Amino acid sequence: MIQFLAYILIYPILWLISILPFRLLYGLSDVLYLFIYKILRYRKSIVTSNLRLVFPEKSERDIQKITSKFYRHFCDLFLEMIKTLTISRQDLDKRFIIKNPEAFRILEGNGTSGIIMFGHYASYEWSIVLQSYTNLPGLVLYKKIANVYFDKLVRSIRSKYNSELVNSKKALDRIQTTYDNKDYRMIAFLSDQSPKLKNSNVWLDFMDINVPCFIGAEATAKKYNFPIGFLKINKIRRGYYESELVIISKNSKEEEKYAITKRFNQLLESQIRQAPEYYLWTHKRWKHRDKAPKT
Repeated sequence: MIQFLAYILIYPILWLISILPFRLLYGLSDVLYLFIYKILRYRKSIVTSNLRLVFPEKSERDIQKITSKFYRHFCDLFLEMIKTLTISRQDLDKRFIIKNPEAFRILEGNGTSGIIMFGHYASYEWSIVLQSYTNLPGLVLYKKIANVYFDKLVRSIRSKYNSELVNSKKALDRIQTTYDNKDYRMIAFLSDQSPKLKNSNVWLDFMDINVPCFIGAEATAKKYNFPIGFLKINKIRRGYYESELVIISKNSKEEEKYAITKRFNQLLESQIRQAPEYYLWTHKRWKHRDKAPKT
């Protein structure tokens, strides 16, 4: 009952925000920035400590500039996610461009499923539009939301263009079922999260720091020999994004162990170094670094 009450109270607000014209939406984002960054200081200590950790060469003034730019983008991203509730397909196609749609044919070329790896960079939420560029239905891994009503809402939003959302805890079984039934999919993995230590003993460099890494995308690709790529998303200007599908491997089984994950880390790291303000610095990506195994 409490979950339902929270939903019926909050959902109308989200819907009203989603129908705002973009000019007003970003005006609201400017106000939200002042509240989140200047007043509430939401996770600011985490953001600045992460930036200092991965950019030790930068001055404190540079760190503060990046922090400020990050929070502006963070507020834009949050409201753009809400905007997805009612955004038209025409607007989404105009605001999230795929530079090389022909690359999707490569991921479909084995006559099996294909895998796309993502990072928490730029607008991973609006990437739902890429489903229109592939002939395979989408299968998107996500973390289930505790509130069942908001969980249903998120699944509805992210699956509006012929994608199926599957709880990450059930992903392996679902992927196996699609493989057994030859129900081939374009499978999406957000691959830069920090795994629990008990679930991973794979430590690799990310931003020159040794951290535990999820290898689910690589392990799946190698098990079934699915081709795998990385969706490189750049923010062109406020409200506009451009993406490119970078093929990591056409024959995953032939790759050396962890080579795919290493390549993903390198591609994402390159983007972060070029424009760090568009990475999600509020999550604790490097929290386990002090527990790295001794070599």
